[in-house]
Amino acid sequence: MKEKDFIITGLQSWDIPIGSNAIDIAKQIAKHNRVLYVNSPLDIMTMFRNKPTPETQRRMQVYRKQQEPLRKINDHLWVLDFPFYVWSINGLPDGFLFDIFNKANNKKIFQYIKKVADELGFKNPVHFIDNDIYRSFYSKEILKPALSVYYRRDNVQPYAYWKKHAVRLEPKIIGKSDVVVCNSPQLAHYAQQFNQKSSDVGQGVDLSAYDPAAVYPLPAALQHIPQPRIGYIGDINSMRLDAGLIYALAKSKPHYSFVMTGSEDKVFAAHALHQLPNVYFTGSIPKKDVPEYMHALDVCLNPQLVNEITAGNYPRKVDEYLAMGKPVIATATDTMQLFKDHVYLCNNLEDYQQAIEKALLENTPENKQCRIAFARSHTWENNVQQIYNRIENLLN
Repeated sequence: MKEKDFIITGLQSWDIPIGSNAIDIAKQIAKHNRVLYVNSPLDIMTMFRNKPTPETQRRMQVYRKQQEPLRKINDHLWVLDFPFYVWSINGLPDGFLFDIFNKANNKKIFQYIKKVADELGFKNPVHFIDNDIYRSFYSKEILKPALSVYYRRDNVQPYAYWKKHAVRLEPKIIGKSDVVVCNSPQLAHYAQQFNQKSSDVGQGVDLSAYDPAAVYPLPAALQHIPQPRIGYIGDINSMRLDAGLIYALAKSKPHYSFVMTGSEDKVFAAHALHQLPNVYFTGSIPKKDVPEYMHALDVCLNPQLVNEITAGNYPRKVDEYLAMGKPVIATATDTMQLFKDHVYLCNNLEDYQQAIEKALLENTPENKQCRIAFARSHTWENNVQQIYNRIENLLN
């Protein structure tokens, strides 16, 4: 698909310090089309109660007229911030009152987006909605795009912020979208209940930084940690990771080192894992240092809890592990079945204990190359082409 105009609205700011599906998709689309990437506007509560963060700082500057709302990334890609705030409405009771204020927010947001898009000369744009249930809910009626595409890349409904309204509104935004694309079969299965034009388009991953042939220094934080190192890198979150399983596994393998790299939530920070002598928490690290830490691990873990959040969640980190040629052990969620030929999938502690021994024993050059080749097939180019196919079917 070439020479089309796309408007992307979603949950993640262009300035977010971690990886983002929407940003990677925007960059890929912008190789042959024009893209206006829209940062979500700040609400009153975020502006006046919360401390500025790297992803809100520029939006605050735009509101204070210290920065221009529109910035040009390249000849085909622009990022838009809003010179105004919107109402904080998530605390309202679900139903009529919430809908009134949400519609007012939507009208303010999309009238401004339409004005900027017109100034850029956008014609009949495709609107790509990245899991943005509330602030893009009335976008189809206000923006009147050539096509409305809802991207379901996560099940947000179980999260505290979304529970009150998303259970009612997500089926509705799915139902009125022209096409729905999802990054796992499980997320697509849910969407198909409300819109038959829903399908799994897979997942793309930017693996350019993960070169298994490169020479990486051993990070200082790991130099005192003996091998074999069994590790996890990512957000250490008790809603997604099984702390009890990790504890039991580490305790049963006292001669192996277990390395947890990432920021911890309160549950993990207070967990008995910190009392085990063979468990090491390194803290959060810059994204650019992730390949170095990953290279230093002998086996990589993804010990997820099995719940409604993780069952359909596509774990980008597993592709990153595999791209470095690392043996990977993970909990057997529904989506992890996609990796079954290249990852040791486990259902309980005993499976994990056996898988660690097999992973260390079977880490042959041939297996390493198979893992790398599989991960490298999950490119953003392939993923966006799948999205294009769904769009072109409708446009034609």
